[in-house]
Amino acid sequence: MEDNVGLVIIGHGSKLPHNRENLEKLADILRQRSQFKTVEIAFMVRNTPTIPEAIEVIAKRGVKKIVLVPAFLAAGVHTTQEIPELIGMKDKELQLTAKGVQLIYGEPLGSDERIADIIAEKAFKAMGKDVYAPVWSTTSEIPVAANEIYKKSLQLIRPAIKETLEGMPESHISIIERVVHTTADPEFAKLLFISPTAVEAGVNAIKAGAKVFTDVKMVKAGINEARVKKFGGEIINYVDDKRAFKFAHDKSTTRSIAAMRLAVEAGLDGSIVLIGNAPTAAFELVNAVKQGLAKPALIIATPVGYVGASESKQAISELPIPFIIVKGRKGGSTIAVAIFNALLNLAEESFQTKGD
Repeated sequence: MEDNVGLVIIGHGSKLPHNRENLEKLADILRQRSQFKTVEIAFMVRNTPTIPEAIEVIAKRGVKKIVLVPAFLAAGVHTTQEIPELIGMKDKELQLTAKGVQLIYGEPLGSDERIADIIAEKAFKAMGKDVYAPVWSTTSEIPVAANEIYKKSLQLIRPAIKETLEGMPESHISIIERVVHTTADPEFAKLLFISPTAVEAGVNAIKAGAKVFTDVKMVKAGINEARVKKFGGEIINYVDDKRAFKFAHDKSTTRSIAAMRLAVEAGLDGSIVLIGNAPTAAFELVNAVKQGLAKPALIIATPVGYVGASESKQAISELPIPFIIVKGRKGGSTIAVAIFNALLNLAEESFQTKGD
């Protein structure tokens, strides 16, 4: 976590409710990651809190540094003139100290590659096609040029993690290599822990058409749903479910906890649960398993952060359920996706071998 730093996400404001709802969802995701001490939203017009009000709210919590980021795609009159005026910043000034609080003004979202992934996903969805997956699901689906790059990457990865992989089952190695490739960090070969029956349990569950529950939409988007459906499975996420919003509001808790409770109610027995982001969802799942309310076939847990991430994964590893975790604070949604897609590859290879 950034020590004593608050974050304000700035929106324009609208008569329609969607503007506020979208910013709230983004703020909730960032709160769960625990990268900032506090995260709030603010609006230029029509909605509250205003930008000065959000700054005051955070300052009253004892925060001494506040970063303000405009949730706009491009720089324009709003981001270069109107918002700085509302904050009290002078021409081209990016930092300001007022009443003992340092304000730092960030850039708009810009032409980021991750936004391009979202646009592509929306385009595929509009055409009624399978949701675009920004993470390649299998080497067989990668264009020839990219496939060559992937192969060359593995040639560099294997020597770097050779000692760690000694004596490991081949199925474990394929998962570890994919995670190292995804992160470009050989340390994950040591941090990834695969319980003895995890791979077999995961592959068998996929082949049996198990439901796949994810804690956040980012994990869901990274999996090629068409490949899962070929086995009769489906990918489910309840974060945007109206019931999750209501429960989180009524109980003053996170939507991740609410979404996991909905998943437990829907039935997790024999399923695969992917927790890539939210430690709170992991703890909720642990409680459900201990109470006998859920018995997944496999749990993949890779939350990242300084608050609860390491502890939640440790708690998962103490359950009588097959699991794959990343030990310590490191992790993330892309790692959960990489692990699952490696298992999906193994399931498809097993199916094809049997078919031959």
